[in-house]
Amino acid sequence: MSLLTTVAARPGPSTTLTRIVSVEGRRYKSVQVKQPGKTTQQAGFLKRNNEQQNRNSKRLPIYKPMPSAQLDHPIFKTVPPPLEVPEFTPKNVAKDTAVGQPFVINAADNDPLKIFGLPRKLWLEFKLLTKPYTVVRQITRDTIQQLRHAKKQPSTENRMVLTGRPGCGKSFLLLQAVENCVRDGWVVVYIPRGIDLVNSTNDYYYDIRTQTYVQPFYSFQTLQRMLKVNSKALAQLTLKEELVLEKRTLKAGTKLTQVIEAIMAEKARSIAQAPLVLDAVMRSLEAQSDYPVLLAVDDIQALYGKTLYRDPQFVPIHSYHLSLPRLIMEYASGQRVFPKGAFMGAISRSQSSWPVSTELRDAIDFNPMDMRPVSPYDKRNKTMLSYGAGLKNLEVPEQLTLDEAAGIFEIWKGQGVFGRNKYFYDEAFLGKYTESGGNARDFVRNGIVGTLDA
Repeated sequence: MSLLTTVAARPGPSTTLTRIVSVEGRRYKSVQVKQPGKTTQQAGFLKRNNEQQNRNSKRLPIYKPMPSAQLDHPIFKTVPPPLEVPEFTPKNVAKDTAVGQPFVINAADNDPLKIFGLPRKLWLEFKLLTKPYTVVRQITRDTIQQLRHAKKQPSTENRMVLTGRPGCGKSFLLLQAVENCVRDGWVVVYIPRGIDLVNSTNDYYYDIRTQTYVQPFYSFQTLQRMLKVNSKALAQLTLKEELVLEKRTLKAGTKLTQVIEAIMAEKARSIAQAPLVLDAVMRSLEAQSDYPVLLAVDDIQALYGKTLYRDPQFVPIHSYHLSLPRLIMEYASGQRVFPKGAFMGAISRSQSSWPVSTELRDAIDFNPMDMRPVSPYDKRNKTMLSYGAGLKNLEVPEQLTLDEAAGIFEIWKGQGVFGRNKYFYDEAFLGKYTESGGNARDFVRNGIVGTLDA
Protein backbone atom coordinates (compact mmCIF):
# COMPACT_ATOMS: atom_id res chain seq x y z
CA MET A 1 0.00 0.00 0.00
CA SER A 2 1.35 3.33 -0.89
CA LEU A 3 1.63 6.28 1.38
CA LEU A 4 -0.87 8.19 -0.74
CA THR A 5 -3.50 5.51 -0.31
CA THR A 6 -3.04 5.47 3.47
CA VAL A 7 -3.45 9.21 3.73
CA ALA A 8 -6.58 9.16 1.57
CA ALA A 9 -8.20 6.46 3.73
CA ARG A 10 -7.48 8.29 7.00
CA PRO A 11 -10.40 10.52 8.15
CA GLY A 12 -9.53 14.17 7.93
CA PRO A 13 -10.32 16.84 10.48
CA SER A 14 -14.03 17.83 10.61
CA THR A 15 -14.80 21.39 9.76
CA THR A 16 -17.83 23.49 10.66
CA LEU A 17 -19.29 23.06 7.21
CA THR A 18 -19.09 19.29 7.36
CA ARG A 19 -20.76 19.21 10.79
CA ILE A 20 -23.65 21.37 9.55
CA VAL A 21 -24.11 19.18 6.50
CA SER A 22 -24.14 16.04 8.62
CA VAL A 23 -26.67 17.49 11.09
CA GLU A 24 -28.94 18.73 8.33
CA GLY A 25 -28.67 15.37 6.64
CA ARG A 26 -29.81 13.54 9.76
CA ARG A 27 -32.67 16.02 10.23
CA TYR A 28 -34.02 15.53 6.73
CA LYS A 29 -33.64 11.79 7.00
CA SER A 30 -35.76 11.71 10.16
CA VAL A 31 -38.69 13.42 8.46
CA GLN A 32 -40.97 10.96 6.73
CA VAL A 33 -43.01 12.28 3.88
CA LYS A 34 -46.60 11.07 4.06
CA GLN A 35 -47.41 9.13 0.94
CA PRO A 36 -50.86 9.64 -0.51
CA GLY A 37 -53.14 6.67 -0.20
CA LYS A 38 -51.34 5.20 2.82
CA THR A 39 -52.73 5.18 6.40
CA THR A 40 -50.35 5.93 9.24
CA GLN A 41 -50.19 3.86 12.37
CA GLN A 42 -51.72 6.70 14.48
CA ALA A 43 -54.78 6.96 12.27
CA GLY A 44 -55.24 3.21 12.36
CA PHE A 45 -55.05 3.24 16.14
CA LEU A 46 -57.77 5.88 16.40
CA LYS A 47 -59.92 3.91 14.01
CA ARG A 48 -59.58 0.74 16.05
CA ASN A 49 -60.20 2.68 19.27
CA ASN A 50 -63.43 4.16 17.91
CA GLU A 51 -64.62 0.74 16.82
CA GLN A 52 -63.92 -0.63 20.30
CA GLN A 53 -65.87 2.23 21.90
CA ASN A 54 -68.81 1.62 19.59
CA ARG A 55 -68.86 -2.05 20.54
CA ASN A 56 -68.76 -1.16 24.24
CA SER A 57 -71.56 1.39 23.89
CA LYS A 58 -73.82 -1.17 22.29
CA ARG A 59 -73.45 -3.41 25.31
CA LEU A 60 -75.03 -0.82 27.67
CA PRO A 61 -78.57 -1.75 28.74
CA ILE A 62 -81.49 0.43 27.73
CA TYR A 63 -83.65 1.74 30.58
CA LYS A 64 -87.25 2.65 29.87
CA PRO A 65 -89.73 4.20 32.31
CA MET A 66 -92.18 1.80 33.86
CA PRO A 67 -95.91 2.34 33.36
CA SER A 68 -97.49 4.44 36.07
CA ALA A 69 -99.84 1.57 36.94
CA GLN A 70 -96.87 -0.48 38.14
CA LEU A 71 -95.49 2.29 40.38
CA ASP A 72 -97.70 1.38 43.32
CA HIS A 73 -94.92 1.10 45.89
CA PRO A 74 -94.87 3.96 48.47
CA ILE A 75 -91.28 4.78 47.55
CA PHE A 76 -92.45 6.04 44.14
CA LYS A 77 -95.04 8.41 45.61
CA THR A 78 -93.15 11.71 45.48
CA VAL A 79 -96.20 13.90 46.14
CA PRO A 80 -97.64 13.41 49.64
CA PRO A 81 -101.39 13.44 50.14
CA PRO A 82 -102.84 16.92 50.67
CA LEU A 83 -103.11 18.13 54.23
CA GLU A 84 -106.77 18.65 55.02
CA VAL A 85 -107.00 21.84 57.07
CA PRO A 86 -109.55 24.70 56.98
CA GLU A 87 -109.07 27.70 54.73
CA PHE A 88 -107.66 30.95 56.06
CA THR A 89 -110.73 33.24 56.09
CA PRO A 90 -111.87 35.97 58.51
CA LYS A 91 -114.73 33.76 59.65
CA ASN A 92 -112.51 30.79 60.49
CA VAL A 93 -109.87 32.93 62.17
CA ALA A 94 -112.49 34.52 64.43
CA LYS A 95 -113.38 31.19 66.05
CA ASP A 96 -112.21 30.52 69.60
CA THR A 97 -110.53 27.28 68.55
CA ALA A 98 -108.44 28.96 65.83
CA VAL A 99 -105.36 29.58 67.99
CA GLY A 100 -102.75 26.93 67.30
CA GLN A 101 -104.67 25.49 64.37
CA PRO A 102 -103.07 25.28 60.89
CA PHE A 103 -104.82 26.91 57.94
CA VAL A 104 -104.23 26.83 54.21
CA ILE A 105 -104.07 30.00 52.10
CA ASN A 106 -105.87 29.21 48.87
CA ALA A 107 -104.17 31.74 46.64
CA ALA A 108 -106.61 33.02 44.01
CA ASP A 109 -105.60 34.88 40.87
CA ASN A 110 -105.73 38.22 42.69
CA ASP A 111 -104.13 37.03 45.91
CA PRO A 112 -101.47 39.43 47.25
CA LEU A 113 -99.23 36.46 47.95
CA LYS A 114 -98.93 35.97 44.18
CA ILE A 115 -99.16 39.57 42.97
CA PHE A 116 -97.21 41.63 45.53
CA GLY A 117 -94.81 38.82 46.36
CA LEU A 118 -93.29 37.67 49.63
CA PRO A 119 -90.29 38.46 51.78
CA ARG A 120 -87.39 36.34 50.65
CA LYS A 121 -87.28 34.19 53.80
CA LEU A 122 -90.98 33.34 53.65
CA TRP A 123 -90.69 32.58 49.95
CA LEU A 124 -87.95 30.03 50.63
CA GLU A 125 -90.10 28.29 53.25
CA PHE A 126 -93.16 28.16 51.00
CA LYS A 127 -91.03 26.59 48.27
CA LEU A 128 -90.74 23.46 50.41
CA LEU A 129 -94.52 23.13 50.85
CA THR A 130 -97.10 22.17 48.27
CA LYS A 131 -99.35 25.06 49.39
CA PRO A 132 -98.89 28.11 51.59
CA TYR A 133 -99.90 27.11 55.12
CA THR A 134 -100.04 29.23 58.23
CA VAL A 135 -100.83 28.84 61.92
CA VAL A 136 -102.99 31.33 63.78
CA ARG A 137 -101.36 32.62 66.94
CA GLN A 138 -102.87 34.65 69.73
CA ILE A 139 -101.07 37.75 68.44
CA THR A 140 -102.71 37.07 65.06
CA ARG A 141 -106.19 37.21 66.57
CA ASP A 142 -105.34 40.37 68.53
CA THR A 143 -104.03 42.10 65.40
CA ILE A 144 -107.02 41.09 63.28
CA GLN A 145 -109.35 42.26 66.04
CA GLN A 146 -107.64 45.65 65.98
CA LEU A 147 -108.03 45.79 62.19
CA ARG A 148 -111.76 45.15 62.56
CA HIS A 149 -112.00 48.30 64.66
CA ALA A 150 -109.88 50.14 62.08
CA LYS A 151 -112.57 49.59 59.43
CA LYS A 152 -114.52 52.44 61.01
CA GLN A 153 -111.62 54.63 62.11
CA PRO A 154 -109.15 56.89 60.27
CA SER A 155 -105.70 55.55 59.64
CA THR A 156 -104.15 58.03 62.09
CA GLU A 157 -105.63 55.95 64.92
CA ASN A 158 -104.15 52.71 63.62
CA ARG A 159 -100.47 53.16 62.78
CA MET A 160 -98.42 50.30 64.17
CA VAL A 161 -94.97 48.78 63.70
CA LEU A 162 -94.36 45.10 64.46
CA THR A 163 -91.25 44.60 66.58
CA GLY A 164 -89.65 41.71 68.42
CA ARG A 165 -86.75 39.31 68.54
CA PRO A 166 -85.30 38.12 65.19
CA GLY A 167 -87.27 35.14 63.92
CA CYS A 168 -90.30 35.64 66.15
CA GLY A 169 -92.70 35.88 63.17
CA LYS A 170 -93.14 39.58 62.36
CA SER A 171 -93.21 39.14 58.58
CA PHE A 172 -95.59 36.19 58.88
CA LEU A 173 -97.93 38.21 61.06
CA LEU A 174 -97.89 41.06 58.55
CA LEU A 175 -98.73 38.61 55.76
CA GLN A 176 -101.62 37.20 57.80
CA ALA A 177 -102.99 40.71 58.29
CA VAL A 178 -102.76 41.40 54.54
CA GLU A 179 -104.48 38.13 53.63
CA ASN A 180 -107.25 38.77 56.14
CA CYS A 181 -107.90 42.30 54.88
CA VAL A 182 -108.08 41.19 51.23
CA ARG A 183 -110.71 38.60 52.13
CA ASP A 184 -112.57 41.17 54.23
CA GLY A 185 -113.10 43.71 51.45
CA TRP A 186 -110.20 46.09 52.04
CA VAL A 187 -108.08 47.90 49.48
CA VAL A 188 -104.59 46.58 50.16
CA VAL A 189 -101.19 47.98 49.16
CA TYR A 190 -98.45 45.58 50.28
CA ILE A 191 -94.71 46.11 49.88
CA PRO A 192 -92.97 42.92 51.08
CA ARG A 193 -89.40 44.12 50.51
CA GLY A 194 -89.03 47.70 51.62
CA ILE A 195 -85.27 47.51 51.21
CA ASP A 196 -85.74 47.51 47.43
CA LEU A 197 -86.96 51.11 47.70
CA VAL A 198 -83.66 52.43 49.04
CA ASN A 199 -80.91 50.04 47.90
CA SER A 200 -80.40 51.74 44.51
CA THR A 201 -81.78 48.85 42.44
CA ASN A 202 -84.42 50.96 40.66
CA ASP A 203 -84.18 53.80 38.19
CA TYR A 204 -84.65 57.32 39.49
CA TYR A 205 -84.46 60.89 38.28
CA TYR A 206 -85.04 64.33 39.74
CA ASP A 207 -88.48 65.87 39.26
CA ILE A 208 -88.48 69.67 39.36
CA ARG A 209 -92.23 69.86 39.94
CA THR A 210 -92.20 67.80 43.16
CA GLN A 211 -88.54 68.50 44.04
CA THR A 212 -87.99 64.83 44.79
CA TYR A 213 -86.24 61.92 43.13
CA VAL A 214 -88.99 59.81 41.59
CA GLN A 215 -88.81 56.06 40.92
CA PRO A 216 -90.88 55.50 37.77
CA PHE A 217 -90.46 51.76 37.23
CA TYR A 218 -91.26 50.74 40.82
CA SER A 219 -94.24 53.12 40.80
CA PHE A 220 -95.48 51.51 37.59
CA GLN A 221 -95.16 48.04 39.12
CA THR A 222 -97.06 49.18 42.21
CA LEU A 223 -99.93 50.44 40.06
CA GLN A 224 -100.05 47.13 38.18
CA ARG A 225 -100.20 45.12 41.38
CA MET A 226 -102.81 47.38 42.95
CA LEU A 227 -105.06 46.89 39.93
CA LYS A 228 -104.77 43.09 39.97
CA VAL A 229 -105.41 42.72 43.70
CA ASN A 230 -108.08 45.43 44.16
CA SER A 231 -109.79 45.40 40.76
CA LYS A 232 -113.34 45.13 42.18
CA ALA A 233 -112.91 48.02 44.60
CA LEU A 234 -111.04 50.28 42.17
CA ALA A 235 -113.79 49.76 39.59
CA GLN A 236 -116.19 51.46 42.01
CA LEU A 237 -113.92 54.38 42.92
CA THR A 238 -113.28 57.49 40.83
CA LEU A 239 -110.49 60.00 40.33
CA LYS A 240 -110.72 62.90 42.74
CA GLU A 241 -109.04 65.63 40.68
CA GLU A 242 -108.21 66.16 37.04
CA LEU A 243 -104.94 64.48 36.10
CA VAL A 244 -102.87 66.25 33.45
CA LEU A 245 -100.35 64.01 31.74
CA GLU A 246 -97.89 64.67 28.95
CA LYS A 247 -100.19 64.02 25.98
CA ARG A 248 -103.59 63.48 27.56
CA THR A 249 -105.78 64.64 30.40
CA LEU A 250 -107.85 62.34 32.62
CA LYS A 251 -110.92 64.11 33.93
CA ALA A 252 -112.14 63.95 37.49
CA GLY A 253 -114.67 61.17 37.98
CA THR A 254 -112.82 58.65 35.81
CA LYS A 255 -112.80 55.15 37.24
CA LEU A 256 -109.51 54.30 38.90
CA THR A 257 -109.31 51.08 36.90
CA GLN A 258 -109.47 53.12 33.69
CA VAL A 259 -106.77 55.46 34.98
CA ILE A 260 -104.35 52.62 35.68
CA GLU A 261 -105.23 50.76 32.48
CA ALA A 262 -104.53 53.90 30.46
CA ILE A 263 -101.01 54.02 31.87
CA MET A 264 -100.47 50.31 31.31
CA ALA A 265 -101.61 50.53 27.68
CA GLU A 266 -98.87 53.05 26.89
CA LYS A 267 -96.11 51.63 29.05
CA ALA A 268 -93.17 52.67 26.87
CA ARG A 269 -94.30 56.29 26.73
CA SER A 270 -96.06 56.79 30.06
CA ILE A 271 -93.87 54.86 32.49
CA ALA A 272 -92.05 58.08 33.36
CA GLN A 273 -95.38 59.54 34.56
CA ALA A 274 -96.21 56.57 36.79
CA PRO A 275 -95.19 58.38 40.04
CA LEU A 276 -97.64 61.17 39.23
CA VAL A 277 -100.44 58.69 38.54
CA LEU A 278 -99.69 56.71 41.71
CA ASP A 279 -99.93 59.87 43.79
CA ALA A 280 -103.26 60.76 42.15
CA VAL A 281 -104.66 57.27 42.83
CA MET A 282 -103.59 57.42 46.48
CA ARG A 283 -105.19 60.86 46.88
CA SER A 284 -108.40 59.45 45.43
CA LEU A 285 -108.30 56.69 48.06
CA GLU A 286 -107.96 59.40 50.70
CA ALA A 287 -111.12 61.10 49.42
CA GLN A 288 -113.42 58.05 49.67
CA SER A 289 -114.86 56.26 52.69
CA ASP A 290 -116.55 53.27 51.06
CA TYR A 291 -113.55 50.95 51.37
CA PRO A 292 -110.98 50.76 54.19
CA VAL A 293 -107.37 50.90 53.01
CA LEU A 294 -104.40 48.99 54.42
CA LEU A 295 -100.85 50.08 53.61
CA ALA A 296 -98.42 47.36 54.76
CA VAL A 297 -94.63 47.61 54.44
CA ASP A 298 -92.06 45.03 55.49
CA ASP A 299 -88.45 45.99 56.30
CA ILE A 300 -89.70 49.44 57.22
CA GLN A 301 -86.53 50.24 59.19
CA ALA A 302 -84.73 50.68 55.85
CA LEU A 303 -86.85 53.77 55.10
CA TYR A 304 -85.70 55.55 58.26
CA GLY A 305 -82.04 55.82 57.37
CA LYS A 306 -79.67 56.73 54.58
CA THR A 307 -80.15 55.20 51.17
CA LEU A 308 -77.70 53.91 48.59
CA TYR A 309 -78.91 56.45 46.04
CA ARG A 310 -76.60 59.34 45.18
CA ASP A 311 -77.19 62.84 43.85
CA PRO A 312 -75.04 64.37 41.05
CA GLN A 313 -72.46 65.38 43.69
CA PHE A 314 -72.38 61.74 44.91
CA VAL A 315 -73.91 62.67 48.25
CA PRO A 316 -76.27 60.05 49.79
CA ILE A 317 -79.93 60.89 49.29
CA HIS A 318 -82.23 60.76 52.29
CA SER A 319 -85.26 58.51 52.02
CA TYR A 320 -87.69 61.42 52.37
CA HIS A 321 -86.23 62.87 49.15
CA LEU A 322 -87.34 59.76 47.21
CA SER A 323 -90.92 59.69 45.98
CA LEU A 324 -92.08 56.26 47.16
CA PRO A 325 -90.39 56.19 50.60
CA ARG A 326 -91.65 59.71 51.22
CA LEU A 327 -95.19 58.66 50.26
CA ILE A 328 -95.07 55.74 52.69
CA MET A 329 -93.64 57.79 55.54
CA GLU A 330 -96.30 60.46 55.09
CA TYR A 331 -98.96 57.85 55.83
CA ALA A 332 -96.87 56.40 58.65
CA SER A 333 -96.57 59.80 60.34
CA GLY A 334 -100.20 60.79 59.82
CA GLN A 335 -99.45 63.64 57.41
CA ARG A 336 -101.70 61.88 54.91
CA VAL A 337 -104.76 60.02 56.15
CA PHE A 338 -107.20 57.41 54.91
CA PRO A 339 -110.74 58.02 56.23
CA LYS A 340 -110.94 54.33 57.07
CA GLY A 341 -107.96 52.08 57.29
CA ALA A 342 -104.61 51.41 58.90
CA PHE A 343 -100.88 51.51 58.37
CA MET A 344 -98.73 48.53 59.34
CA GLY A 345 -95.00 48.05 59.17
CA ALA A 346 -92.57 45.38 60.30
CA ILE A 347 -88.92 45.78 61.14
CA SER A 348 -86.27 43.20 60.29
CA ARG A 349 -83.33 42.92 62.65
CA SER A 350 -81.64 40.21 60.59
CA GLN A 351 -80.64 42.78 57.94
CA SER A 352 -77.34 44.00 59.32
CA SER A 353 -76.89 46.49 56.46
CA TRP A 354 -80.15 48.23 57.40
CA PRO A 355 -80.29 48.53 61.20
CA VAL A 356 -83.07 50.21 63.13
CA SER A 357 -82.20 53.91 63.25
CA THR A 358 -82.20 56.00 66.39
CA GLU A 359 -85.08 58.13 65.09
CA LEU A 360 -87.32 55.09 64.59
CA ARG A 361 -86.37 53.63 67.97
CA ASP A 362 -87.34 56.90 69.65
CA ALA A 363 -90.64 57.04 67.75
CA ILE A 364 -91.83 53.55 68.70
CA ASP A 365 -90.00 53.37 72.06
CA PHE A 366 -88.05 50.31 71.00
CA ASN A 367 -85.16 49.51 73.35
CA PRO A 368 -84.57 45.75 73.54
CA MET A 369 -81.99 44.34 75.91
CA ASP A 370 -79.84 42.85 73.13
CA MET A 371 -79.32 46.18 71.33
CA ARG A 372 -77.13 49.13 72.16
CA PRO A 373 -78.97 51.52 74.48
CA VAL A 374 -80.07 54.78 72.92
CA SER A 375 -78.21 57.74 74.35
CA PRO A 376 -79.73 61.22 74.60
CA TYR A 377 -76.47 62.53 73.17
CA ASP A 378 -76.81 60.60 69.90
CA LYS A 379 -77.30 62.78 66.86
CA ARG A 380 -80.82 62.77 65.45
CA ASN A 381 -82.40 63.98 62.23
CA LYS A 382 -85.34 66.24 63.06
CA THR A 383 -86.99 65.66 59.70
CA MET A 384 -86.77 61.90 60.17
CA LEU A 385 -88.22 62.23 63.67
CA SER A 386 -91.27 64.00 62.25
CA TYR A 387 -91.91 61.11 59.85
CA GLY A 388 -92.01 58.65 62.75
CA ALA A 389 -94.26 60.62 65.07
CA GLY A 390 -97.30 58.75 66.34
CA LEU A 391 -96.23 55.22 65.42
CA LYS A 392 -97.20 52.54 67.92
CA ASN A 393 -95.09 49.58 68.91
CA LEU A 394 -96.83 46.20 68.53
CA GLU A 395 -94.45 43.66 70.01
CA VAL A 396 -94.63 40.08 68.75
CA PRO A 397 -94.05 37.43 71.45
CA GLU A 398 -90.57 35.95 71.42
CA GLN A 399 -91.70 32.35 71.93
CA LEU A 400 -94.31 30.09 70.44
CA THR A 401 -96.72 28.44 72.81
CA LEU A 402 -96.89 24.65 72.77
CA ASP A 403 -100.19 24.74 70.86
CA GLU A 404 -98.79 27.10 68.23
CA ALA A 405 -95.61 25.04 67.83
CA ALA A 406 -97.69 21.85 67.57
CA GLY A 407 -99.69 23.42 64.72
CA ILE A 408 -96.51 24.25 62.82
CA PHE A 409 -95.17 20.76 63.48
CA GLU A 410 -98.35 19.18 62.07
CA ILE A 411 -97.99 21.14 58.81
CA TRP A 412 -94.46 19.92 58.10
CA LYS A 413 -95.30 16.42 59.29
CA GLY A 414 -98.40 16.24 57.10
CA GLN A 415 -96.41 17.40 54.07
CA GLY A 416 -93.93 14.56 54.53
CA VAL A 417 -90.95 16.90 54.73
CA PHE A 418 -89.40 14.81 57.48
CA GLY A 419 -90.08 11.62 59.38
CA ARG A 420 -90.65 8.06 58.34
CA ASN A 421 -92.59 5.00 59.39
CA LYS A 422 -92.57 4.48 63.18
CA TYR A 423 -90.73 7.77 63.67
CA PHE A 424 -90.66 9.21 67.21
CA TYR A 425 -92.63 12.36 66.46
CA ASP A 426 -93.44 13.27 70.07
CA GLU A 427 -89.82 13.11 71.15
CA ALA A 428 -88.73 15.01 68.03
CA PHE A 429 -91.29 17.76 68.63
CA LEU A 430 -90.30 18.35 72.25
CA GLY A 431 -86.61 18.15 71.38
CA LYS A 432 -86.78 20.69 68.55
CA TYR A 433 -89.00 23.01 70.56
CA THR A 434 -86.51 22.96 73.43
CA GLU A 435 -83.50 23.43 71.15
CA SER A 436 -85.04 26.47 69.45
CA GLY A 437 -86.17 28.08 72.69
CA GLY A 438 -89.62 28.58 71.19
CA ASN A 439 -88.33 30.86 68.41
CA ALA A 440 -90.47 30.35 65.31
CA ARG A 441 -87.70 30.62 62.71
CA ASP A 442 -85.25 28.42 64.62
CA PHE A 443 -87.98 25.87 65.28
CA VAL A 444 -88.69 25.50 61.55
CA ARG A 445 -85.29 25.97 59.93
CA ASN A 446 -82.81 24.59 62.43
CA GLY A 447 -85.26 22.19 64.01
CA ILE A 448 -87.69 20.67 61.52
CA VAL A 449 -86.07 21.36 58.15
CA GLY A 450 -82.55 20.93 59.49
CA THR A 451 -83.23 17.47 60.91
CA LEU A 452 -80.74 15.12 59.26
CA ASP A 453 -81.74 11.88 60.99
CA ALA A 454 -85.42 12.20 60.06
